[in-house]
Amino acid sequence: MPPTMAFKGRKVTNKNPPFFSHEFVIQNHADIVSCAALLFVVGLMIQATTPYAYMFIALHHNVSTEASPVQEAAVRYTYGLKDMCVTFFYFLICVVIHAIIQEYVLDKISRKLHLSKVKHSKFNESGQLFFFYAMSIFWGGHIILKENFLLNISSLWDGYPHTEMSFMFKFFYIIQLAYWLHTFPELYFQKVKKEEMFDRVAYAIVALIFIAAHYVLNFNRVGVCLLVIHYISEEFYHIARLIDFVDKEEKGSKVGYMAWHVAFVLARLGSVMLSVLTFWFGLSSQEQSAAWGDFNTPTVRIGALAAVVLLQVYLMFNFITDLLRQIRETQPTTVKKLPVKKPQQNKKKES
Repeated sequence: MPPTMAFKGRKVTNKNPPFFSHEFVIQNHADIVSCAALLFVVGLMIQATTPYAYMFIALHHNVSTEASPVQEAAVRYTYGLKDMCVTFFYFLICVVIHAIIQEYVLDKISRKLHLSKVKHSKFNESGQLFFFYAMSIFWGGHIILKENFLLNISSLWDGYPHTEMSFMFKFFYIIQLAYWLHTFPELYFQKVKKEEMFDRVAYAIVALIFIAAHYVLNFNRVGVCLLVIHYISEEFYHIARLIDFVDKEEKGSKVGYMAWHVAFVLARLGSVMLSVLTFWFGLSSQEQSAAWGDFNTPTVRIGALAAVVLLQVYLMFNFITDLLRQIRETQPTTVKKLPVKKPQQNKKKES
């Protein structure tokens, strides 16, 4: 009988991780979070759950200002405890949008670039922050122009406390808080290394403290200006970083980093000047009132000014330190040659 041929069976590998495992949550976190957000939207359609869903989706603490019979009453907003519910919902939305940008934009570009694991992580970070900073700059710039903060700089402190905000003004702060909160679970979802985790966590914590302090202390006008100034310099940095990943000849990246250096220094100077003008000169000329939300005391003013100035000094110190380190690394190392001594001839012994 002819020998029978045995065909080796194909190994069947189960790529799907078990339910509720870490890998399952990481791979499907966008679907899980989007389902959770969808529950709030569906809750609006059911009469029994509408008040609870509305608490998480819509902005609250609105007040109506008096207007003439011809004009409609303008709706303004203050802040309160219900803002925590709204921030949580848009925290979920930020996670979903983060996953959409990652899957449909950044992953497709990174596959074409064939980046290493280290560069891939940095590329994803810069890509995500590029979109966020661009959105925040246009949004915050629109608020500054609409509220006439640029041409009327004294409006940053006149009429303090600034307890009332427009819809887009308040929504801007809600999105800022939601975005920086969502960066913490993203460290787990994106499998960020421990070496990179400390810097990202520290940056997010400082951003949250800065935004929340300006929001709660009713320094929201100067807060949005400082945020836009800072985000412009950060946008230049991440644009230069993204060019560095794409440009192999390093011509475009050098121009990008040079533009970031200029923008960074100007942003630090602009932030210090605006803070001194607002907290030291502007608010000190305003009389403290017994109105709700008035934190115009010398302690709060000096504390806010010191916090902003110290942050700018710290950022500038790190910038100069990194710049000097890069200059030292790029300079060629020259090794001084020691002079070679010629062997001396032995003197003839005198007879």
